[in-house]
Formats: sequence, structure tokens, C-alpha cells
Amino acid sequence: MAENSKVKSFDVSKYRIATGTEKRKVFIEETGDEFEVTVKQLSWAKRNQMVSKCLQLGTNGQNSFDGDLYIRECLKQMIVDAPWGVTNETFLSTIDSRLGSALEKLVPNAFGEESPVAAPNDIKKG
Repeated sequence: MAENSKVKSFDVSKYRIATGTEKRKVFIEETGDEFEVTVKQLSWAKRNQMVSKCLQLGTNGQNSFDGDLYIRECLKQMIVDAPWGVTNETFLSTIDSRLGSALEKLVPNAFGEESPVAAPNDIKKG
């Protein structure tokens, strides 16, 4: 087989996640509150780990997925700086649905695309 001189070499760097962090604005429509959090991207492997942790395979062939656990685990991994300090289980168990729903939009889809539910500049609860 003859080599084709026009074949590009594979550039894996464009498929790597950002190693740094980024600031994301979160807006709570009901109250008009807006704030920034600093987040890091989840790798494909880390996201799959969390999906596996939240997926229960039943012996009768029925599977269940704990979406609540998935969202909480992702938020704890992703948010590295926020106005409330550490994002942990204690914090997450004390917030109401307005803040929880706004933060949920930072979390990548569990199944399918790796991108977050909303675009980084369009994190709004609504």
C-alpha cells in the first residue's frame, strides 16, 4: 500500500480536556441573583466512573439510574471555588430547588454528549 503524503497525523491534543479551571456565571431567575463559580472539566473516564457508580443493574434485567446522586457527585468534583466555600454533601443537602436547579445546569449529561446541559455563558435556571 502506497503512503499518501497528504494524510494528516492524528492530533490527540485537541481531544484532551482543559487542565485548568474556568469561571461560569450562574443565574437564578426567580430572585435575579447571579454569581460566579470556578469549575474544572470532568474527563470522559471520570464521568463514566460516576455514571457507573449511579447505575444499578438489576438481576431481573431492569436497570435504574440515580440521577440525583450523579448530579451531586459531579457538582462536588467540578466546583472548585464558589461563594459558599466547599461544595460537599452537607452544603448540597441545605440548598433549595432554586439554587440546586441552577447548579444542575453545570453538570454534563450522564448519557450521550459530554457537553454540559447549557452553554458555559448561558447558565440560567428557567
